[in-house]
Amino acid sequence: MKVISATSTLLVIGCASAFTLNKRFSFGTRYASDRTALFMSEELEMIELDVEERMSKSVDSLSKNLGTISTGRANPSMLDRVMVEYFGAPTPLNQLAGVSVPSSSQLQIDAYDKSCLNDIEKALILADLGMTPNNDGSVIRLNIPTLTEERRKDLLKQVKALGEDGKVAVRNVRRDGVDKVKKLEKSSSISEDQSKDGQNAIQSLTDKFVKVIEEVVAKKEKDVTTV
Repeated sequence: MKVISATSTLLVIGCASAFTLNKRFSFGTRYASDRTALFMSEELEMIELDVEERMSKSVDSLSKNLGTISTGRANPSMLDRVMVEYFGAPTPLNQLAGVSVPSSSQLQIDAYDKSCLNDIEKALILADLGMTPNNDGSVIRLNIPTLTEERRKDLLKQVKALGEDGKVAVRNVRRDGVDKVKKLEKSSSISEDQSKDGQNAIQSLTDKFVKVIEEVVAKKEKDVTTV
């Protein structure tokens, strides 16, 4: 019968314990590494989502601004940028009155508070819409003038200028997003490959929204030039 010494037994137990500890350490290190990679991936994703949201808002702002440009046909959105001094505070017209379209060449403004009709009339004049308000004490009517060829050319210039402003806004968002990604790379929070992927994703979003802007502007140009 073979007798196993106490020393041998302790040696076997020690090796097993060391193996278990190494295995646990290896798993812990890998788990921590995976958690870090996941965190960095989420941070990049948050940057991309923020960029997309801000670019989308830039397009929305452009659409609203284009809506205020007359095409020779009545549209309530033409008055979206009109601000009325109401009890000393600049207030959007659409919060103070309902705007309807009695005909293709007329807008009608019905104030919720009739006492502010004169303030609304003043705001319409100051907005320089190219229309003279007709206040009968109950409602205000705006007759949409027929666009001359010269006026259409001026409006097309305004449309193009607003489109360029929209593109600049989108590109500014791209710059901010790329700067954030580069900072992560510089701090060694992400790898060079991750940084490139993030920047490429932001560029793809930029191309997408610039194309949307061009489509929105082209549609407005068509509206302005259609007699």
